[in-house]
Amino acid sequence: MSDTSQQFLHETTSRLEQLARLADDGGLDPAIELITTALQAGGIVQAFGTGHSQAFAMEIAGRAGGLIPTANLALRDVALFGSQDVSVLSDPKLERDPSVVEELWEITKADPNDVFVIASNSGVNGSIVGLALLAKEHGNPVIAVTSIEHTSRVTPKHPSGKRLCEVADVVIDNLAPYGDTTLTLDGDIGVGAVSSLTAAFIAQLLTIGVSERLAAAGSVPPIYLSANIPGGDDHNHQLEDQYGDRLRRHA
Repeated sequence: MSDTSQQFLHETTSRLEQLARLADDGGLDPAIELITTALQAGGIVQAFGTGHSQAFAMEIAGRAGGLIPTANLALRDVALFGSQDVSVLSDPKLERDPSVVEELWEITKADPNDVFVIASNSGVNGSIVGLALLAKEHGNPVIAVTSIEHTSRVTPKHPSGKRLCEVADVVIDNLAPYGDTTLTLDGDIGVGAVSSLTAAFIAQLLTIGVSERLAAAGSVPPIYLSANIPGGDDHNHQLEDQYGDRLRRHA
C-alpha cells in the first residue's frame, strides 16, 4: 500500500473512530430518540440529500440491514412524480434552487409523525435548507448530517440566510474538513474526499441505535433482509405493505 493510501486510511479511520466514540458516549442519542419516537408513532424516516449526499439517503432507506419505514427523497422526484420536465435534472445548479422543494414537499405527503434526516456536506444549498425549513414549518423534526468545519466557512445560498445546521433540531458533524478532501498532492490539488464514508458510517450507527432502542422497548425492529436470500422478498413485502405507498423506492 502506498504512502498516500496509508495516509488516507488514517484520515478515514481516525474519523470513524471518533464517530464511534461519540456514539458510545451517547452523542447520537438525541437523533436516535427522534427517529425511534417517530417510528413508534407510526411515522417514517424521510431521508434527503443532493449531489454525493444522495448516497447517505440510500444508506438510510431501502437497503439490506436497514430500517423498512424509510423513504429516499431526491430532486429527481419532481420529474418522476411531479410536474417538472425531466430536462430540469440536467441543471447542475438545481440543488441550489430553493423553489424546487416546494413541489418536492407536496409530492412527499409527509405525515406529522415523520422525521427528516437531511445530509449535506456544505449545508448551505437552497434545496437542502428549503426542505429543512418546510419540514420545521409543518412540525416535523429535522436531523442534519453536515460538516461543521465546512459550513461555517461558506455563505448560505438560501434566501433565509440560514444553514442546515441552524434549522435542524439535532446536528451530527460528519467531521469532513473544509473542501472535503483530506490529502494534498503537488500543486495544492486536494484529493481523498471523506464525507461520503463518514456519512455512511453515521447512517449505520443511527440504524443500529434505533434498532437497539426498539428492541429494548419490546418491539421487533423492522429491518430489511437482503432480497437476494431465500425468503427476503416475502419478509420485506409483508412489512412494507403496512406503510402503503409512503415508502418511496426507486429502481
